[in-house]
Order: sequence, then C-alpha cells, then structure tokens
Amino acid sequence: MAGTTKKLATAVGTTLAPKLVALAPEASNSVIQHALHRAIVGAGPLPAAAAAAEKQLAEQKGNVDKAVREVIENHVALASLGGFATNLGGLVTAAVSLPANVTGLALIQCRMVAAIAHLRGYDVDDPRVRAAILTTLLGEEKVDRQVRKKRLPAPPMALATAPTHDPDLDRIVAAEVTAELLARVAGKRLATTVGKRIPVLGGVVGAGTDGWVTYRIGRYAAKELRQRPRA
Repeated sequence: MAGTTKKLATAVGTTLAPKLVALAPEASNSVIQHALHRAIVGAGPLPAAAAAAEKQLAEQKGNVDKAVREVIENHVALASLGGFATNLGGLVTAAVSLPANVTGLALIQCRMVAAIAHLRGYDVDDPRVRAAILTTLLGEEKVDRQVRKKRLPAPPMALATAPTHDPDLDRIVAAEVTAELLARVAGKRLATTVGKRIPVLGGVVGAGTDGWVTYRIGRYAAKELRQRPRA
C-alpha cells in the first residue's frame, strides 16, 4: 500500500509540475530567485543565512562540521513546521506565483544550503555560488540524472567554483527547481490524502515529508560543498 501510494504520488507530481511551471515560467522562476535572495539577506523572523551560520559556528566553538550539523538540524525542524513554512512563503509570493508552501519551503532550504556554503568558505553573494545553492535543492539523485542528460552543466561544487558564471544558467536552474518543488508538493498532498484513510498515518506523512527531504538536501550540501579557505 505504502509503496503504491508513493509511486502514484511521484507520478502525479512529475506529470503536473512541468505543466504548472510552463503556465507562467518567468513568474515562477522569479519567485524562486526571490526566495533565494530573501534566504540570503534575511526574511521576517529569520536572520540572514550567513548570520545564522556564524551564530552556530560560535556556539560550536569554531568547529565547522558541528556547526553544519546544527544548521541542518535547525532547518529540518523549521521545515517540519508546515504552518511556519507557509507563512514564510507569503513573504516571497508574487501576484502570479507558486503556492505559499512551495516558496516557504524553498526559502528554508535555500537558507540552510546558503548557511552551509558560508561555513565551508563560499561567498553567498557570488552568482556562481547562488546557482550552486539552487541546484542543491534538487537533491543528489536528481542532480546526477540531469547532469547525465545534459540538462544541467555540472553538480553544485563545480558550479560554485566555475571560472565564470553563465547568466542563462540561473533561468535553467530556477525552472528545474520550481518543477521539482511542485512535484514534491503534489506528491506529498496525494500521499497525505491517501494516508488519511489509515489512523495516524496521514499526519505522519504530512509532518515528516518536508523535514526528511530537507535533511537529505542538507546532507547532500554538506557532502558536495567541500571546505575552502574561510575569510
């Protein structure tokens, strides 16, 4: 039952997401880019990513790896609070936009990856690093698949350290991330609806999915964005 539900949810999300993005590609892409910007500079109750990273570094007495783990744990907790993520989405949602829970979750995950990048010695104001942050949101398996298909030029580490930045890459990555986030939300909603027929399961699915995906993205970022000299 659970396996069938997951496959059906994934199929629905994968089918619908590209069509939704195609309805308003520029609006969708700009919302994701704005979510990244707000994650880096701060949004509402959330301080800027670099500030959050430095706070964790101080609490861990300069141990970067421990600070990275704390950053991941904190953002997993935030992502698991669906209502909080939805409210954050309101900060970045435009008149023609993605659902608030999509943009709110994108903001949280962008902030997490940006904080990890900062701890590992990357300049989050660098457009190459920003492209790498967004690419990381796709997850390791999706990135590897899209690189093999030549839909993405390289994985996050290579993008962040490329000799130059290709402005067209921003549009490509934003479209990929938008479609992926919509696919996840569509799949989660279907799985939650089906899960409601079984006591407790529906609530577990709804509460745990965003946290689990955020955790995997955080671990991928921690592995992919290798340490560079910190200023």
